[in-house]
Amino acid sequence: MMSKKRVAIVFGGQSSEHEISCVSAGGVLGAIDRERFDPILIGITRSGKWVLVDQATTLAIKEGKLPEVDASLPAIDADIHGFNSNGKALNIDVLFPLLHGPYGEDGTMQGLCEMAGIRYVGSGVLASAVAMDKSFAKPIFAAHGLKVAPGIVLKQGEWSASQIENLKYPVFVKPARSGSSRGTTKVKSFAELQAAIDHGFEFDTKVMIEEAIVGREIECGVLESAGNAQASPIGEIKILGKHEFYDFEAKYLDNATTVAFPDDLPAGAEKAIQEAAIKAFKALDCEGLARVDFFYTDGGEIVINELNTMPGFTPTSMFPKLWERGGLSYSEVITKLIDAGLTRSGHVTR
Repeated sequence: MMSKKRVAIVFGGQSSEHEISCVSAGGVLGAIDRERFDPILIGITRSGKWVLVDQATTLAIKEGKLPEVDASLPAIDADIHGFNSNGKALNIDVLFPLLHGPYGEDGTMQGLCEMAGIRYVGSGVLASAVAMDKSFAKPIFAAHGLKVAPGIVLKQGEWSASQIENLKYPVFVKPARSGSSRGTTKVKSFAELQAAIDHGFEFDTKVMIEEAIVGREIECGVLESAGNAQASPIGEIKILGKHEFYDFEAKYLDNATTVAFPDDLPAGAEKAIQEAAIKAFKALDCEGLARVDFFYTDGGEIVINELNTMPGFTPTSMFPKLWERGGLSYSEVITKLIDAGLTRSGHVTR
């Protein structure tokens, strides 16, 4: 019998998405194929300390309370020589970086893995970094023929009033490098704009202002192994109640969204969106997985919003739901991703 591969599920981290990363880890831990894989939980605290987490730890949203990594747990030493705890090597075969946002999804964790010679799930350093910074990803998408929302980029301390005086409202103000819609505000008039910009700068030193696209919010998953990228069926985000857009609370706390699988789109629309998702995936040179988010307008335009190289793996997350619709269970998706990480080429050579 083949020996089990030791999979380090790394989660938490220093970004504003710390808690959601914890919930993603709980989901993957519960669904991983233990016949083939031996999981180990590595948590990163908000301050950046690496710790060994017991698998009995609750990593789920309970009564509205979000989980986080406990700094008092046994420390892990992580450097380019590998990962150790209490002087013992953790002997990791592959790392699953369930880190969302900066210091994890942005190429930093991927760079550490490259230097340490540890194989990992998902995109490499450059694709991760570019996808994380929407102000860099957008012009690449546009150069590959994908439609993007008109907008501008403001740098903290370096922007002027003239840049914002001719905006067409409503607009969205969002940090260039944040996720889960943290720091994002929908702005309907000039009077609301400064507060939204200031809020965006709480999350990043670079803020994007984009014209609101009127359209349906459509998402598509991409799975890739051995150079073959496949698109999932598409899903549509339906926002319920008081939320004006798909913000953090709507996504995770208020049960304010539902996922629909649209059957009322014109013939060929789903295929066109799937092709656009794969085009975006290849444009950034992604690997393993991505969730690509679009707007589909009444006029039939497909406008790319963003690409996430490490989408959420929470029990309610879109990426697993899309692939379940495509005939792959949560557990099967995880297995495919780990297998792709174990066989990745062109990066880790040790």
